[in-house]
Amino acid sequence: MSQLRENSQKENEMTLARKFTWALLALPLAALIEPALAQEAAEAVETAEEAAPAMAAAADTAFVFNTILFLMGGFLVMFMAAGFCMLEVGLVRSKNVSMQCLKNIALYSIAGLMFWLVGYNILYDGVDGGYFGSFTWWVTPDPAADTGDYAAASDWFFQMVFCAATASIVSGTVAERVKLWPFLIFTAILTGIMYPITGSWQWGGGWLSEMGFSDFAGSTIVHSVGGWAALAGAILLGARHGKYVDGKVHPIPGSSMPLATLGTFILWLGWFGFNGGSQLALGTMEDASSVARIFVNTNAAAASGVIVAMILSQVIYGKVDLTFALNGALAGLVSITAEPLAPSILWAVIVGGVGGAIVVFAVPLLDKLKIDDVVGAIPVHLMAGIWGTLVVPFSNADASFGTQIVGILAYGVFTFVAALVVWGVLKATMGIRVSREDEVLGLDRVEVGVEAYPEFAASGSQRF
Repeated sequence: MSQLRENSQKENEMTLARKFTWALLALPLAALIEPALAQEAAEAVETAEEAAPAMAAAADTAFVFNTILFLMGGFLVMFMAAGFCMLEVGLVRSKNVSMQCLKNIALYSIAGLMFWLVGYNILYDGVDGGYFGSFTWWVTPDPAADTGDYAAASDWFFQMVFCAATASIVSGTVAERVKLWPFLIFTAILTGIMYPITGSWQWGGGWLSEMGFSDFAGSTIVHSVGGWAALAGAILLGARHGKYVDGKVHPIPGSSMPLATLGTFILWLGWFGFNGGSQLALGTMEDASSVARIFVNTNAAAASGVIVAMILSQVIYGKVDLTFALNGALAGLVSITAEPLAPSILWAVIVGGVGGAIVVFAVPLLDKLKIDDVVGAIPVHLMAGIWGTLVVPFSNADASFGTQIVGILAYGVFTFVAALVVWGVLKATMGIRVSREDEVLGLDRVEVGVEAYPEFAASGSQRF
C-alpha cells in the first residue's frame, strides 16, 4: 500500500512539472495573440457603433411604410362605404334612394364612434385566448409611445373601417322596408359589441386563434358576420310587399344599373386595401412582394366570379343578368378574402369562380324560402364567405378543415342568435318595419323627407 502511495506521489509531481513547462511555453504565444484579440474586439465595437444609426434608420423606415400601409389600406376600405351606398341605391327603387344614402353615411359614422367607445378594446385589449377583451373606451396614444412596428392610431383606423363594412352588409338586405332609427340602433350594437366580440376570437388572440383558425382578411370575421346579421333581419322583417304573391316571385327592378355597376367597381377597388392592408406590414422586400401577390390573387378571383356568373346566367336563364355579374365579382372577392396570399393564381381563379356560381344558385333558393334580400348580400357575403373560409387548408398548410369548420359554426351561431335577439327586442319595443302605406309611398318621403329624384315625382316637390 505504501509503495502505491509513493508511486502515485511521483506521478503527480511529474504531471505538475509538465503543466508548469507548458505554461512557460504559452506565455510568449499569449503575448502575441492578446493584442490581436483586443484589436478585433475594438473593431467589432466600432462596427456596431457605426451600424447602429443605419439599423435605427431601417427600423424607422419600416415603421413609416407599415403605418402607410395601414392608412392607405384604411382609406381604400373607407371608400368602400361609397361603393356599398352606390350599389344599394342602384338596386332599390327610386322612392327609397335617399333613405339608402342616409343609412350608409349614418352607419359609417356610428361605427366610427362605437368602435372608439368600446369596440376596439373589446376586440384587442386583454383577450389572451379568451372570448372578448375589456369594455373600456379606446384613448388615442401619445405619438411618443409609438415604439412598435407601426403607429397605434393607424391600426385603430384600419380596424374601424372593417367594422363599418360589416354594418354596410346589413343595410342592403333590409332595404325598402326597415325603419331608420331601429336600424341605426342595431348598427350601434353590431359595431360596438357583436362584431368586436367575434373579431376578438381570432384577430384579438382569442380562443379560435389559439386553435389555429385562419381567416386572413375576414371572409368569415367580417363578411359572414355581416351576412348572418342581415339574414336575421330579413327573416324578422319579412319580404317587401308585392315580392311574393300567390306562390310566385315578382322581380322588383332597381332604379339605376349604372350606379350599381359604379358601386361594384368602387368595392372592387377598395378590396385591394381590404386584403392588401391585411398583410399588416410593408417594411421589407418580402412584405412588398406579399402585398403584390395579394393584389393579383384578389383581382383574379373577382374577375373569375364575374365570368362564371355570366356563363351560368346565360345557360340557366337564357340571358346574362347584370346583377348576377356584379354580385359575381363581389362573391369572388369575398371568397378569396380568407386567404389571398398563399394560393396560386389558378387556385384564386377557382375560388373566385365558385363564389360567382354560389350567387347564381343561391338567389333562387332564397326566393323559394321567401327571404327577400334586396341586393343579394346573403349569397355574396354569408355563403361565399363560408366557402372561402372552408377551403383555406387547400392553399395554407397551417390551417385544418376541422378548425375552419369550428370557426364557421361558432361565428354563425353566435352572430345569428345575437342578431335575432337584438332585432326581436327592437321589433317588440319600437317596431322595425314601416307600415304598408309608408312602404308604398316610399321611405324617402316618410323617413327622410327628401327625394333623390324630385323632378320625376308626381308632386314635383323635393321636401315633404
